[in-house]
Amino acid sequence: MTLDPVHLITLLGMAAVTLLFRVGGYVLVRYVTPRGRVKVAMEAMPAAVLTALVVPMALTTGIAETLAALVTVLAVLRLPLIVAVCLGTGTVVLFRTII
Repeated sequence: MTLDPVHLITLLGMAAVTLLFRVGGYVLVRYVTPRGRVKVAMEAMPAAVLTALVVPMALTTGIAETLAALVTVLAVLRLPLIVAVCLGTGTVVLFRTII
């Protein structure tokens, strides 16, 4: 396996930007208290990021992943999050074995 310099620079750049945003967020919250719409937007951000990461994968990789995502969404409506994640993981393993 070889390491392409372009990929290495891209990876290091993404890591630096991630670190900058994490540290910047802590520094900003230390001096500014979010109120109103900003507070609501910040509270909704984790769900939005998770959705942006999961939905494309669930809809483009195959039927097993799509069905597992559906099972997980339905499970999380009634069960604790960790149980829903375990059900989703088990579902994708089962369907990949069957299909």
